[in-house]
Amino acid sequence: MEYSEYRRFDAVGLAELVARGEVSPAELLDVAIARAEQVNGSLNAIVYPMYELARKRAAAELSGPFAGVPFLLKDLKQDYAGVPTGSGSRSLRHRPASTHSATVRRWLDAGLVIFGKTATPEFGSKAITESAATGATRNPWHLGHTPGGSSGGSAAAVAAGVVPVAGASDGGGSIRIPAACCGIFGLKPGRGLVPCGPDSAESLHGAATDGVLSRSVRDTAAMLDVLTRRPDPGGPYLAAVPETPYAELARREPGKLRIGYTTYSPLGTEVHPEAVAAVDDAAALLTKLGHDVEPADPGTDGAQLARDFLTMWCASSAATIAEIQRTTGAPDRDFELDTRLLAAAAMATRAPEYVAAHQRWNTHTRALAAFHENYDLLLTPALARPPVRIGELDTPRPLRYVGELLLRLGLAGPLAKTKAWHNTVIANLAPVPFTQLANLTGRPAMSVPLHRTATGLPLGVQFVGGLGSEPVLLALATQLEAEQPWADAEPEF
Repeated sequence: MEYSEYRRFDAVGLAELVARGEVSPAELLDVAIARAEQVNGSLNAIVYPMYELARKRAAAELSGPFAGVPFLLKDLKQDYAGVPTGSGSRSLRHRPASTHSATVRRWLDAGLVIFGKTATPEFGSKAITESAATGATRNPWHLGHTPGGSSGGSAAAVAAGVVPVAGASDGGGSIRIPAACCGIFGLKPGRGLVPCGPDSAESLHGAATDGVLSRSVRDTAAMLDVLTRRPDPGGPYLAAVPETPYAELARREPGKLRIGYTTYSPLGTEVHPEAVAAVDDAAALLTKLGHDVEPADPGTDGAQLARDFLTMWCASSAATIAEIQRTTGAPDRDFELDTRLLAAAAMATRAPEYVAAHQRWNTHTRALAAFHENYDLLLTPALARPPVRIGELDTPRPLRYVGELLLRLGLAGPLAKTKAWHNTVIANLAPVPFTQLANLTGRPAMSVPLHRTATGLPLGVQFVGGLGSEPVLLALATQLEAEQPWADAEPEF
């Protein structure tokens, strides 16, 4: 099989070819590896090649709905036994995982042929994919720009045609942001739907979940079936999975939906005219398709939600560093300055403040639920501006100098109370202020690639659904995909 033919199929289509005996898993793997070798020098999307493991697997007898289809894992919590899960950090680059994670086990049971792990920022903590351990990952549509984060490596590989679908995860927008940056489809499932074991009951209090990035809606729907079709016996929830497979529900008409939209940043920061245009164009398309679409305020306190999100995120960074140092003895220098500053900020937060911040998640969730009593979906920009340039969000040099000094003196905690820290945090959140809402509330949300800027960069729009609305989101995405196809768009290399 030639690459030009391989690129025409999504993962469901490739699996059908294998099932009919028209192509072998080994042939598909050869094409995927060749494409990876062709583009990865420019993109830096794959940071752990697993070619020999994959060739042995492709030569074995495979079964499952995706038998023989090449696949990539995100190098964050998607553990493959015997292979390091580096998490974008120098502290873990050479530490092999002892067992498969629950999601990886399900992907293997589905017959996928995993041949590498993709880049992520350190511990998935940024909306860009640039780490000291593995370098910057670049957007296939313009190499000077980010593919987003933290699933940026997977997004770049899918957009560049290395694989039709790849593993991803989302704790603050990390599926939807890269999807929006790279012109592909990304669904964040709702809380508790996808298993998180065996090492965790849930990640980030349930704000984070595994999923995929894909070029076709049907691939994402079929992958959601793979990840959810049986309960996790050690998990904290019994997920309410529909009796009908998501792949079938995605093919049904969504019906007439009532959709409220906003282009106002919940942080009160600037929203680029291209992001506004993306939502306006989407609203016009939805109206053409027969949906009721109108401006609406989601009713949530976006600034407070951002503060509560950051409280949790900083604490997670502190806990992660402490656990790695406890188990490996990794020195402070093995962690990036930004990560250490987040951890130091957490040390300035008292336990009652942390509990209060977490309890406010309920306030945010109920405010969004009130919105969904009147609207089926919330439509927003996925990004507040087109994908940023590589290096644009680097911590300013003066703050880096001060941060290093205060860390050495053990006085970095108070830095989190300064205006300089606040401005830096807002500067990093300002390009992506819309996505954290779905994480803290545990609601499903998706990024759909309906817009391109005047310079040709993708800029997706986000839909946030109510509790259990994955079928509605997938059905609407299928309708939009049929009306305005995106899967055939391909960057040039």
